[in-house]
Amino acid sequence: MTTVQYVPGLENVIAAESRISAIDVEAHSIVVMGYDLSEVSLKASYEEVAHLLLFGHLPNELELRNFSRQLEDNRSLPREVYDWLRLMPSSIKPMDQLRIAIPMLAVFDPEVEDNSHEANIRKATRLIAKLPILIAHGYRIARGRELVSPDPSLPHAQNFLYMITGKKANDFEGKVFETSMNLYVEHELAASTFAARVVASTFCDIYGAAAAAVSALKGPLHGRANEKAMEMLLQIGQVDNSERWIRASLERSERIMGFGHRVYRRGLDPRADIMKGFLKDLGERIGQTKWYEMTVRIEELMRNERNLYPNVDYYVGPVYYLLGIPIELDTAVFAAARMAGWAAHAIEQHGNNRIFRPRALYTGLRGLRYTPLEQRS
Repeated sequence: MTTVQYVPGLENVIAAESRISAIDVEAHSIVVMGYDLSEVSLKASYEEVAHLLLFGHLPNELELRNFSRQLEDNRSLPREVYDWLRLMPSSIKPMDQLRIAIPMLAVFDPEVEDNSHEANIRKATRLIAKLPILIAHGYRIARGRELVSPDPSLPHAQNFLYMITGKKANDFEGKVFETSMNLYVEHELAASTFAARVVASTFCDIYGAAAAAVSALKGPLHGRANEKAMEMLLQIGQVDNSERWIRASLERSERIMGFGHRVYRRGLDPRADIMKGFLKDLGERIGQTKWYEMTVRIEELMRNERNLYPNVDYYVGPVYYLLGIPIELDTAVFAAARMAGWAAHAIEQHGNNRIFRPRALYTGLRGLRYTPLEQRS
């Protein structure tokens, strides 16, 4: 009998070969298409990073103009999707809007059944363009607010922030938000990305892969850490309450949101330091430094008491709060940023496919015999 090794959660199991990204734990870096994500996130626009993921190289000026124009041209939703959004209860969550509306978008895409590489690129571009519209407009419709139309003069990330908040960010705020989207864009085989690849391996279309990814991200063990981290900070309230609140939570064996990661067990998520710096600068610029002071105190306590380090969500939560983004939209913003990464993985899977079909280690009974219904007690 063949011996089968069971690995809970597929931890450290190599499930795919990929040219897209890798987490280098020893070097404390994330490699995306050969580039260090930290450097690219700070220096490149979101359009450049999305182009890198879809086409495999950073664009030249002409390629960037063309790609940006394609994104701008697709900043719209079918009327029927708006009709559906208005029929939904006001209590609907943004992530539920996304996971229902993405398959609706597929119905209106004439290339939905075309899984050629060229068609996949075009569909991916449409999804990257439409998710911010869907998130911002869906949120406002659910709350009876006036919609903020896309501004053709704004690049992708800044336009997204504008449609959410209703006000145009200054250059620094726009840079902070765009960098956060770049940092979220790709992260190897996270649960949502793996879900996208599994669905894509059946040769389902990119819309189906994206819907699966969104559903995986909705689960609190994968997504929502940015939301929960900010909710925790609001509960703590003041810097001086930080240590007492955290120690009490640890004594109750409660999880401190934004800390710990399946991969980053021996050090800091390289993305977290970047957002930590932005939180400090942003707080100083607008006169709200307590959130930075609070996060630093908690980070030091968690490192000393539990040897745990923060991940990027820990600092993104308060950064988004200071940018005026509603807390319940934080995970949806993550999804909009990660759409380029999900699409790149689905396209790569289609290009060199073998359907995922793992086995299960059976732990149930054997040898039971069928008993006629009348003889069962």
